[in-house]
Amino acid sequence: MRADLLTDAVEGLDEALAAVDGFDGVLVGGLLRPQPAQAIGLAGLADAVAGSPLAGRVAEAAEKTAAGAADEDHYLALAAARTALLGSVHDALIARGEEAVGRTCAEEPAAEAAGAAGAEPPVNLLVAARGWLCDLARAGWQGIDHELVGGAAPVVTAMLPEPGLRRLATLLDGFAAELAASCPGATQERIPVRRWADLWSRAMMLTLPGADRATAVTEATGRLLPLGVDLHEHATAVQAQVHAVFEPADGGMPRLVRASVSAPKPDTVVGAGLWQLLRPHMSLLAAVSEGRAMELEAMPVTAEGDLIWDDARATLGEPAEPFTTARVALPTAAASPVAPVDRHPARIAVPVLLEGYGVEDEGEAVAFRVAGERLAVDAGRVPAAGPLTADAVASSAACLGLLRWDAGEFLVQPLAVERTVRKKPVAVHAGAWAGGTADKAGVRAEKAATDAVTVLRERAGRLLRK
Repeated sequence: MRADLLTDAVEGLDEALAAVDGFDGVLVGGLLRPQPAQAIGLAGLADAVAGSPLAGRVAEAAEKTAAGAADEDHYLALAAARTALLGSVHDALIARGEEAVGRTCAEEPAAEAAGAAGAEPPVNLLVAARGWLCDLARAGWQGIDHELVGGAAPVVTAMLPEPGLRRLATLLDGFAAELAASCPGATQERIPVRRWADLWSRAMMLTLPGADRATAVTEATGRLLPLGVDLHEHATAVQAQVHAVFEPADGGMPRLVRASVSAPKPDTVVGAGLWQLLRPHMSLLAAVSEGRAMELEAMPVTAEGDLIWDDARATLGEPAEPFTTARVALPTAAASPVAPVDRHPARIAVPVLLEGYGVEDEGEAVAFRVAGERLAVDAGRVPAAGPLTADAVASSAACLGLLRWDAGEFLVQPLAVERTVRKKPVAVHAGAWAGGTADKAGVRAEKAATDAVTVLRERAGRLLRK
């Protein structure tokens, strides 16, 4: 690995992020009656895209907004400019990360194949969603109240029956819930400025007809070699994302793919109990726990490398140890392109294998010293639903993880590590309990979670009977 590339400055990165931060600050006070300081942030956003096709529209939007005379189209132009800037940051960082690990990226799909045919969602619902988002922008984060935030509820309710609008509906529902928990905005001591601006601008872009149209889907037949599981947990939902290398049966170039499974959850189900909610929906989790490959037959896969998982199209294969996969197959696997609407630094997750590094253990902060360069370890992303711990990471000799970018630097999120126990290498995987386990700690955690789920089901049954 060229670790020096991960610490060198990326040209133009700071300037792009500064323009984004300037606009995000404008959203704090709101766009209804901008103050002179806010006008500076608007002008900075327009200047940052002055050399792009967005230049004219964004310049007009910034001018109108600074004068308090902007309409919804102007707000949409500002959201597009912010999205484009963060997209450029994403692309620059992905290029740097792929260069550092020596990996190529698959070609962009042809323009005519980028969109999949399907029924267009009702435009009136998109307009309603955009209207609510514009009301939020006018009020600003300091001006939100329960009445304003509650305006999202009927829009979300109307969207949920429409399959093509569920992504936007879920985003609006979660965003409104976060805002409601912070009302009234005027009393907030600390506002998550970047996060709320991210959610607002992304939702604004998804109100454009066709912005969330499914990408081209093909069929994948061949061998799937799991690398590890990235677990995402929320108070009301959980998602497991399996990162893997796919080897086509026709001998084509191997590629990096992902397979995801999500499920709703009560906030009392945590830790190893999360796997009980996910296992029934994806047999791949069992293969991950057992260290096995899977044979795929015509499995749907998007141009971005996301498998649309169907258990009927997958069978358990031969043993495939993830570290062996990482050493043999990962270096030759091509990364998939990212759809424009999904390009954001927070989405960066480049599979990487690190070996021969030193460990800097500073209590809660752990870092690897790779080829003389310091690479921070994001131990906070290691889930409690598995045997991988910060101590195991700190005593490791090899790490299979995801290269991410946050707070101005590259970090590595461990998915698995190899450590020496009694002079033998032992692998510890974050997703080792995904399909079940005989590990004593895992069995205890599973039993506690089972008891909690049983009680919840009994209570829900009594409520339904009443």
